[in-house]
Amino acid sequence: MSVRSATKINQLLSDVPAGVVMLSAWLKKRGYGPSLQQRYRENGWLEALGNRVLIRAGDEVDYLGALYALQTQLGSSIHPGGRTALNLTRNAHYLEFSTKRAVLFGADGEALPSWFKNHDWGTKIDFHASKFLPPELGLVELEHKAFTLKVSGPVRALMECLYLAPKGQDLVECYEVMEGLNNLRPAQVQKLLEACGSIKVKRLFLFMANKAGHDWFNYLKLDHVDLGSGKRRIVNDGVYNATYQITLPRALAIDAE
Repeated sequence: MSVRSATKINQLLSDVPAGVVMLSAWLKKRGYGPSLQQRYRENGWLEALGNRVLIRAGDEVDYLGALYALQTQLGSSIHPGGRTALNLTRNAHYLEFSTKRAVLFGADGEALPSWFKNHDWGTKIDFHASKFLPPELGLVELEHKAFTLKVSGPVRALMECLYLAPKGQDLVECYEVMEGLNNLRPAQVQKLLEACGSIKVKRLFLFMANKAGHDWFNYLKLDHVDLGSGKRRIVNDGVYNATYQITLPRALAIDAE
């Protein structure tokens, strides 16, 4: 390998943190064309993870390292959300350290690349594309290994859980999470509630916040939040809550009025 080529690979490995994916198209834009990428593979600097996807040779890359590439190299809004984000940011009522399932959210119309879906991350990927919240609202930065990526903050993550409920997420567990969120900033909650496009999510969120008795709930401007009209049957054979016009699981509706 020439001195120039060795200098370029050293620069690349210095710029790109360990534990992440490098997309071939992104490398090409940075001056590392297909022939140079092939040369780096032949010389043992890089190795293929999938079609047109590279990693450092011998590197261990998890799905978060792949998400880092989607966010920083493609500008994607796909991020860990729901229960996964709550666990990663230590905001769950009880922590699930198992990596067998990861919940990801992205903007409406977004999709996971085939190389992401086809690779075995040792984790079942549960991806949801939606438009019930603006893509960038309510995200926080998470340090993982040698890099930082965006994940849902506690308010957005709980709203994502409620979006999946009751089929994809247990509502009683959602309430257990809400009970632990006693230090939220009212302004942040207000912003997400006003931006949220799901009537179900907003009604459930406010019901749970009210039931939990959090101080920050008293500072919300509920007249600025569109709660729609009419009743919402969240579950069958539940208990109707007149305040928020929703039918809830009996275990959750106790002492709710």
